[in-house]
Amino acid sequence: MAGPVHYEVYIRKTPPASWSLAMATEERKKAVEVAEDMLRDGQACAVRVTKETLDPDTMEFASVVVLNRGAPEIKRKAVVQSDRAGPTCRAPQDLYAPHARELIGRVLEDWLSRQGATAFELLHRPDLAERLEASGVELQHAIQKVAVPEAQGTGQPVHDLVRHYLRLAEQAIERLLQAGRRDQFPGLAERSIADVAHRLSGAPDRAFVMGGVVAGALKGVKGARARLDRLMDLCDRAPHEGPPRALVMVPIEQLLCELFAGRSSLAQIVGPALDQGSSLAAVVRMVAPREIGALTAHDPRLAVLVPPVEGGPARLGERLAAGEFPLLSASLARMVVRELMSQRRLRPGDAEGEIDILRALAMTLTATAGRLLTLEEVQTAFVERSKSLVTADFVAAYVQGCPTILCEAERLTRLCENVTGGGNKRSAARWLDACVTSLRFETEMRASGQTPGQKLSALSGLQRAVGNAGLSERDRDSVVDALGVVGGAVEADARLTAQIVRAPVPAPQKLAALLRLAAGETGPTGPVADRARAEAVKLFRAPEVRAALSSAPETVQVLRPLMQAVGLAA
Repeated sequence: MAGPVHYEVYIRKTPPASWSLAMATEERKKAVEVAEDMLRDGQACAVRVTKETLDPDTMEFASVVVLNRGAPEIKRKAVVQSDRAGPTCRAPQDLYAPHARELIGRVLEDWLSRQGATAFELLHRPDLAERLEASGVELQHAIQKVAVPEAQGTGQPVHDLVRHYLRLAEQAIERLLQAGRRDQFPGLAERSIADVAHRLSGAPDRAFVMGGVVAGALKGVKGARARLDRLMDLCDRAPHEGPPRALVMVPIEQLLCELFAGRSSLAQIVGPALDQGSSLAAVVRMVAPREIGALTAHDPRLAVLVPPVEGGPARLGERLAAGEFPLLSASLARMVVRELMSQRRLRPGDAEGEIDILRALAMTLTATAGRLLTLEEVQTAFVERSKSLVTADFVAAYVQGCPTILCEAERLTRLCENVTGGGNKRSAARWLDACVTSLRFETEMRASGQTPGQKLSALSGLQRAVGNAGLSERDRDSVVDALGVVGGAVEADARLTAQIVRAPVPAPQKLAALLRLAAGETGPTGPVADRARAEAVKLFRAPEVRAALSSAPETVQVLRPLMQAVGLAA
């Protein structure tokens, strides 16, 4: 009978590189999607997904390749490098290193999620260690996930590594269980954590014992939000200065880093009702409350987009703003950048809202640049995110609810304004150019029920928005010229310029209307502006108009800026 099954994703970053384990999961669909995404995003030149089935009799895994794509593998004989000979972790103490805890968290992700714990707690709580040891298959499963890729990368025998890590795990569990039986981890019911820290100062195993004390304080606390509150309470009761304070704050920071690393935990902390974009905005507000507070005070719309943080997250934000937990601040900043560079939608089902929240994130992260991230890192993240905004699927969803082609053009102009990166700007400009040069655009604009003045004013505003979108000169001129041609057709249908000339109104009033059209204020540049300018020149040459202007110098002063704009005055 077949035993437990899981799927492993391996990658090669370059053709001659060896396969390395990227992730392991129990869901086949998720493994295949991650592999294809990594290959498409250029994170790897080749990917492979294998199905691992445990044989309960021999306790060995049988591998079947499910997916193998990318550059062909260069066959070569595996050689054990002298500088990497032997397992990565050689003693139980090595399991407490940051990279080892991160690996433990990955290979035991599902088990830890069911226990509501982190890798740090597993390494410091005897009850969790005993529970893992009793599971048997879970531990064997995790060791297999570690040993196989390490053997492939170093050329060491898989079975030797499996036996070594089994022995290492047994030693670490036995050490933890003995510490529990000897009551090495003092409880906080009868004494304060500050008193425990002062008593442990100078002890050789003080970091291990304090880790057990902090992890033990979370025993029985359910939910990431409640666990964060408990950790903040421990911070409030920690010693005020010196090594005893560091002895308490270091394990708390390690626990916080692991707590925020899980997506489910993050959702519980900042708010389960928030979408991905709002969650990231809340994290940025928590990490940099002062900068975001100053921004939201001057921009009410930003205050609506960036959700407030209260309770435990607000207490943590105050400590982060004061310079505490620098590793956590860096970890959260990297997490935000990593999510921005991923393919995951910030607001699924709301393309327009995604543009709004992305703009808010751009403003908030730019305000914090220099303290948490460099400006180059922020720009790189938004260039990568912008690539997903100019795909056919996103653009189709973005303009889906537009009732008119003019509305569609306005949204595409806004898209051009909000994407960043030269290639992304060009892609967005192509979508906009295709819209305004289409037969549908000209047909709808000419047949619209609006007055000719309203149509020309809308085209003029669109031209100005395109000019402010940051497009290249070539792309901008192409769109602006196309809008001018449509404006010329609209004006020709209505003969608006001729109507202005024949209108029974004073000559200065006619001149002002023509000059506004010629300057691009009430109509688009191009044929409309050229016709209006020509008629304005004719009107200037009329003797009665010159006489009227000479008798009203204040009118000339009002018209002078418009005359200068169209080149009729110095």
